[in-house]
Amino acid sequence: MTIAEIRKNCEQRMLKSLDALRNDLAKVRTGRAHAGLLDHITVDYYGSPMPINQVANINLLDARTISVQPWEKKMVQAVEKAIRDSDLGLNPMTQGDLIRVPMPALTEERRRDLVKVIKQEGESAKVAVRNLRRDANQQLKDLVKAKEASEDEERRAQDEVQKATDRFIADIDKMIAQKESEIMAV
Repeated sequence: MTIAEIRKNCEQRMLKSLDALRNDLAKVRTGRAHAGLLDHITVDYYGSPMPINQVANINLLDARTISVQPWEKKMVQAVEKAIRDSDLGLNPMTQGDLIRVPMPALTEERRRDLVKVIKQEGESAKVAVRNLRRDANQQLKDLVKAKEASEDEERRAQDEVQKATDRFIADIDKMIAQKESEIMAV
């Protein structure tokens, strides 16, 4: 690998860590309903797990209610059970072949708990980015040992990797602060 390939690979993997954090934060409720909230739920579809959006239509009825309409009548109970058993703490109600998922109001205590959760997620993302920096620096050192790069080139590349790390950690901090303000807004 060349120095440019190592840097590019490191930045791409840091970007993936940022995307993973963005997806994790989208799952944390802010008290408002949004259709993406149920995306990670899987339903037992004739013995095999399927994402909920592949067995049902998911829409918003109003700001605090999600409607889920399975494509097959037989799937209503399975979809309802999957939503109830998910880690979101939701209580769906069935009306014929339509499942209504009301979003309960967040209490102050629950909001504080959610802020702790997102801060832990942010810290995990920062650790992942730092681990990628460490791996990239180790690859650069290996290039110098193999006499494929000079120590000056290694130092410059390490500085660029550090700048990328700082940039991604600042992005993570911004995302966490934004999500925290969303959660704490009453």
